[in-house]
Amino acid sequence: MATEAEAAYKPIEAYGVIGNLRTVALVGRDGSIDWCCLPELDRPSVFAAILDHAKGGNYKVAPADGSWGEQHYLEETNVLRTEFECESGKFNVTDFMPLNASIVGADDPYTGPTICRLLECEAGEVGIDIVWAPRFDYARADTRIELRGDLVVARSHKERAALAGFPASTELSLDEEAGVFCARLLLRAGDQVPLLMRYGAERARVDLDSMIALLDRTVNVWREWVNSREGSGRLEGFETEWRPMVARSELALKLLTHPDTGAIAAAPTTSLPEQIGGVRNWDYRYCWIRDSAFTAQALFSLGHRAEALDFLEWTERMAMTQGEDPLDLQIMYGLHGEADLKEFHLDHLEGYRRSKPVRIGNAAADQQQHDIYGELLASAYEFVRFGGTLDDSLRAFLARVADRAAEVWREPDSGIWEVRGGPQHFVYSKVMCWVALDRALSLAKRHGLQGDVGRWQREREEIRQVVLEKGYNEDRQSFVQSFGSNSLDASNLLIPVMGFLPFDDPRVRNTLERTLEELTSEGVVYRYHAKDGLPGGEGAFGLTTFWLIDVLALSGRLEEALELFERMLRRANRVGLYAEEFDTKTGAFLGNFPQGFTHIGLINSALYLSRAKGRLAPAPAPVGSQEHGEELEHETAPALEQK
Repeated sequence: MATEAEAAYKPIEAYGVIGNLRTVALVGRDGSIDWCCLPELDRPSVFAAILDHAKGGNYKVAPADGSWGEQHYLEETNVLRTEFECESGKFNVTDFMPLNASIVGADDPYTGPTICRLLECEAGEVGIDIVWAPRFDYARADTRIELRGDLVVARSHKERAALAGFPASTELSLDEEAGVFCARLLLRAGDQVPLLMRYGAERARVDLDSMIALLDRTVNVWREWVNSREGSGRLEGFETEWRPMVARSELALKLLTHPDTGAIAAAPTTSLPEQIGGVRNWDYRYCWIRDSAFTAQALFSLGHRAEALDFLEWTERMAMTQGEDPLDLQIMYGLHGEADLKEFHLDHLEGYRRSKPVRIGNAAADQQQHDIYGELLASAYEFVRFGGTLDDSLRAFLARVADRAAEVWREPDSGIWEVRGGPQHFVYSKVMCWVALDRALSLAKRHGLQGDVGRWQREREEIRQVVLEKGYNEDRQSFVQSFGSNSLDASNLLIPVMGFLPFDDPRVRNTLERTLEELTSEGVVYRYHAKDGLPGGEGAFGLTTFWLIDVLALSGRLEEALELFERMLRRANRVGLYAEEFDTKTGAFLGNFPQGFTHIGLINSALYLSRAKGRLAPAPAPVGSQEHGEELEHETAPALEQK
């Protein structure tokens, strides 16, 4: 029997998402919007029932019988439809945030902070209940709701929102004390009702024709972006049955990009727990250098070159605002370049299924994480390989990044997983500093990057020697998390992918086997099991699972890779989205949602596997392949088995 806390909250996997490149809303299968920050995703929430079902606020449109619907996206869009089948008839809600122009790169499609919900009865007649309970400023503000004829207005000291579109026959009611507006209407076959919520205003107007026009325009904008891939048939290289999932991941990643700045959020939510009832609840609504570099790489592997260039230019701007020196480059920023991401707790919210604390901000912004230099240089190198051009300013910036990697690699850091147990000499961080210098040398040789090449070469070779001496544990027969450690870390799966060692190196093969034995459960991979300065545990990680799939594929173990990949595809929710982590016993989603990292992993694994099966993959050759290693003048993997 479900506990009270479980019964009050939907599973994380029961949500779809909509957005307008500035913010994202989570829409449940019960028709309730339970999370949305307005006007942008790193601003305070207006609806936060997912973090406190009683206090957080929501906006629900659903059949009066309380049934849940089935969700799907309109093809090649982020327009979400929830279809309800009741005893008395069929009814659906089409949810979207309007877009008004091209969304290629950082073009601005903004039409204002608006949520559109188009109601339609397809058969029979269905009673519909509507609940509108906005709660401004993470439910900290005194939010008052007023009924003005057929217009509903919510106000606080600083914020406003309006809801319009009710037919004359709608029963309207307002509980002023509770701050909840309710409406009931009866729809018959063929009836359509447009509901429009506008944030920042006390007025809103809508009619059916204008709503349908907004819907058509938004659908076209999304589809035009999907089909803007540079190079014809970018998805043609993927196994046919995987293309819809790759496209869905592509669209999910685009939702996390910001049209003004080129910044890319890690996820649109905060504090969805990595363990139910635990304290590992983080705010992911910011732009991590690492996550964004991976996102840019995934997008331009699909032909979206503009997003990759926008990210590189954004990173350069961040460095310039910090004194024109990448020594001061933080690991993350706000979506408008904010450097102060002070972390604090919202103690008045109980958290998802009573998982406290609810955090705003992220203290990891003050950490040193040396792997980011490698991810930046690797991203720039891949951008150039896919036909991009670096201007003089970007080349100068990247040379300074390489110098920074050469300078700091000997120092301890907090690592890719942002452990809070103090700095260590993490193996992955050292390897990625090696990658930074390696890619800088390639850019210098082929693309005009100017810098102290001799120093880059010397430091690169010294990093290799130190990592091989101190990062590989002979007793454990594996690369380990940090120098002197006995603990495994899934990030070391990337050692051969990045070209540090070839796939047939015994140390690489041994690390793969230990990862399969000790970090893998039910087909998914934990990041590590070492102590990290925090109580409690976490779920298995989506991205590391895809990394394992990649390494198996690139090592010639195609059948194993395919089996794990198909299992991961089945772990997606009904609309093809993933959270950060999984409960290995139940399959339930854990962590923030949708998580960019996981969708990046899916795109890359589909690429590697399609290539291994003999499909024509998008050119150039993917990172980690033999052809890519030859470009870098490395030995990597033997040629992939063709089938």
